Amino acid sequence: MASKYRPQIPGCIGDLNKGPTYISDADNRLLYANDNYCAFIRKPKLNQIVYIFAFSFAFILSIPATILSILLVFVFNISHDSKIEILGISCFICCCLGVYVVLPELYQNLFTRRGAPIIFNRKTGKVYVNESYFYNFKFLKNPLTYLHPSKKRIKEYDWAYLQGVVVHNFSRYSRNSTILMVCKPNTHKTIDHILLDPLRSGIGSYFVWGWVNNFMCANDLISLNDGKYKWEQETQFKKEIIEGQGWPEWMVEAFNATTHDELAKIKQKYNIES
Repeated sequence: MASKYRPQIPGCIGDLNKGPTYISDADNRLLYANDNYCAFIRKPKLNQIVYIFAFSFAFILSIPATILSILLVFVFNISHDSKIEILGISCFICCCLGVYVVLPELYQNLFTRRGAPIIFNRKTGKVYVNESYFYNFKFLKNPLTYLHPSKKRIKEYDWAYLQGVVVHNFSRYSRNSTILMVCKPNTHKTIDHILLDPLRSGIGSYFVWGWVNNFMCANDLISLNDGKYKWEQETQFKKEIIEGQGWPEWMVEAFNATTHDELAKIKQKYNIES
């Protein structure tokens, strides 16, 4: 099913509707929730370790493959056979493309810390992310960004302009991810992407989206004690997940803002432009 949001992400299954829903399960992705905000993990540690090994292996293999393709053309091809030259050049191009695809995935997993939580404040309608710069869905990247693997994207978004879509991973296991499309106000034009819930099978790929929507609508279908940290463990949650991860001080205060006026005062206190 085509998405109405443009440009469309490859593999899009369909758009998701906002509003309260009965399809809701925080599973092990919910870190913490209180009456103001909730925090979801997006990079489970086990998955992260597996991907680090997988993409490291792919990257290591690409190095000798690239060298061999160069040697095939310039050293071993003594007779200057055009077929061997075409084969070597084709292998070199494939290796370069492979590195171009693999390296961002490797960076993303190496430099993602504490699950890359995403924060939703239902009182102010704001969403906060602090994640690896490569934690996005743009295939075409400026090569210079590869020189800054630890660069982070730390931003505040408006929930009103975030639209959910489900995409599949093109594998026979048919696992889906939920993506938040960041749209220009009052349009369907996408200007950014945020990963909400990665790689779930079947209907499970809709559970976190359902929980977040219920939370943002203050729906009683959810329990605020479903997370790893209970309601009264906010201090412990911030100490173990938020502290030392580069979150701006104003943003951490903004997690608990209860009105737009209170949020504005926090930003004014830290000289943050709205």
